[in-house]
Amino acid sequence: METLIKATKKPKFPASILLVMTNNKNAKGIAIAKKYSIPIKMFDKKSYNKVKFETNSIKILLNYEIELICLAGFMQVLSKKFINKWKNRIINIHPSYLPKNKGLNAQKQALQGNDSFTGCTVHYVNEKIDSGKIILQEKVKIMNKDNVQALSNRILLKEHIIYPKALKKIALNLLN
Repeated sequence: METLIKATKKPKFPASILLVMTNNKNAKGIAIAKKYSIPIKMFDKKSYNKVKFETNSIKILLNYEIELICLAGFMQVLSKKFINKWKNRIINIHPSYLPKNKGLNAQKQALQGNDSFTGCTVHYVNEKIDSGKIILQEKVKIMNKDNVQALSNRILLKEHIIYPKALKKIALNLLN
């Protein structure tokens, strides 16, 4: 998230981060948003079921005139209704070279599958987990000595490169 914020602060970047939303009171993004004076909307998981969370989120997103949603560490499956409200305007980054290793524990899946490479993928969100149209991808070679943490760290470095690039690409398309 911080990488996206920093990218949007650069001159002539075609997007701005207007709001950070979370349903995790311990999310690292809260401190990051405060650091950059970005408004935060937080929903307590215990007080909000999925329908209530999405209904309130839609109201807030419309109020802030949000045009594109960038998921970062958001570990909840969105409903078809929510996704359709922002069709082709919700993006996510996933730590694998999709379509391989969808869902949770992608790095572990790659290691257990004896894959020679994995990577990261920015994609549009649709009704199926990690199945939306691919925007950008970057490969990461799997080394013999890799464990989940080492591989995750190398993937994260690539994520910090491609997520801002994908955001810029999409924002420029929205402007045209």
